[in-house]
Amino acid sequence: MEELVRQLADKQAQLRLGGGEKALAKRKEQGKLTARERLDLLFDPGTFTETDLFVKHRGTELGMASKETPAEGVVTGFGKVDGRTVFAFSQDFTVMGGSLGEMHAQKIVKLQSMALKAGAPIICIQDSGGARINEHVDALNGYGEIFFNNTIASGVIPQISVIMGPCAGGAVYSPGLTDFIFMVDQKSYMYITGPEVIKAVTKEETTHEALGGAAAHAGKSGVAHFAAKDEHDCIEQVRRLLSFLPSNNVDDAPVTGAVGAVAEERLLTTIPESANKPYDVREIITSVLDGGDFMEVQPGWAMNMVIGFGRLQGKPVGIIANQAKYMAGCIDINASDKAGRFIRFCDAFNIPVITFVDTPGYLPGVNQEHGGIIRHGAKLLYAYSEATVPKLVVIMRKAYGGAYLAMCAKSLGADFVMAWPMAEIAVMGADGAANILFKPGPDVADPAAAKAEWVAAYKEKFNTPFMAAARGFVEAVIDPRETRHYLTMALSGMESKRETRPAKKHGNFPV
Repeated sequence: MEELVRQLADKQAQLRLGGGEKALAKRKEQGKLTARERLDLLFDPGTFTETDLFVKHRGTELGMASKETPAEGVVTGFGKVDGRTVFAFSQDFTVMGGSLGEMHAQKIVKLQSMALKAGAPIICIQDSGGARINEHVDALNGYGEIFFNNTIASGVIPQISVIMGPCAGGAVYSPGLTDFIFMVDQKSYMYITGPEVIKAVTKEETTHEALGGAAAHAGKSGVAHFAAKDEHDCIEQVRRLLSFLPSNNVDDAPVTGAVGAVAEERLLTTIPESANKPYDVREIITSVLDGGDFMEVQPGWAMNMVIGFGRLQGKPVGIIANQAKYMAGCIDINASDKAGRFIRFCDAFNIPVITFVDTPGYLPGVNQEHGGIIRHGAKLLYAYSEATVPKLVVIMRKAYGGAYLAMCAKSLGADFVMAWPMAEIAVMGADGAANILFKPGPDVADPAAAKAEWVAAYKEKFNTPFMAAARGFVEAVIDPRETRHYLTMALSGMESKRETRPAKKHGNFPV
């Protein structure tokens, strides 16, 4: 028996070398971590259990019969992150460039099924040259099975993709089907077709980084939710994100010790007295949340809308806010997509949603109309209406027209709406209303002065929170410094919220 155990240890050690010591050394020279080092950073020390170390490929064509692929080029297993069970796989670029063959895929598919049955998050660390051409259609079928499992697990367990190297062709659709995507600056890239193919087909010249790097996807396409400065920073961000999320759609999110707000007095002065001056809504968000701790999601894309996670009295909440600092807080195509998808994630995992409102409307323009602002803007309406989690709303300044409704008005199912005294809840601003409604008669000596008087009267009567409050569309008009208090009380009051909807297979989300 001792001899067999020694042989087992030797086999395990050899397989864990992946592509060999020389290949591993090359990774070090490139400033990249190995597949196993990435998992070591992710999991609590000593908790990772590897699965399917001895799996081998079954290819016989195109040179595969004599090819060794230790652990089939992907490390799979489970362990603890902050004491909670998490499943993960990490592709090993030192083994045939991390390419995905039949059995490589089967290891991932098996892990996905285990995570789903266990009700635990799955972390997908991607670093692969794509489909293993040597295994032809078997590799393609493997991708299909992974995509199917991504879809079935959606809304049941959190799925997080971490792009640590190349991810090209069909491989990008698995990350695209997961909940969040992390990328590393200058180290990872994603695209359907690479620079060489694009040049051959369209004559456009570009680079891997410009086409599909972290900066491109975090700031232009919106594909990536987080961009990290290096791999260590990336893994640390993944661990932080997990701290806000429940393990599955029936468990509660982890609760921490409550920490008070850090700057509630700032709420009186953050918003300028002039309704047309910008400010940073993140100052308001961090003034309300526990310890000012806010993990923003997609901070570099659609910056007129802010989304992210924080805590109130130790309990995770999702935040959506108009950002007056960009485009005056107008809602456009990208902002609608960004917020709509985030709301649906929070709803799927029972995370209450808090919305901070200050928007003059949907963004006007030919490009927006032709780009489908009607279709995209409807996503926001649909997502809020569909969501059954507690929905709390703070109207800070402007809440005009359709955008007022789109930011979770009472009619879209908001559970508790509060407004600050300077809030303007109306079909449109007073000046815009004057352009349509004010018609000075021929006997008016000074039309400009008469219009100014009309605007002032309109503002006093209509552009306040009190008419909406009188009709029950606003539950409370509050001192801004009381925002955290009211949110905390409302969240506590709605903690046991239950809401049933008509039985149906599913709705038709405006994609």
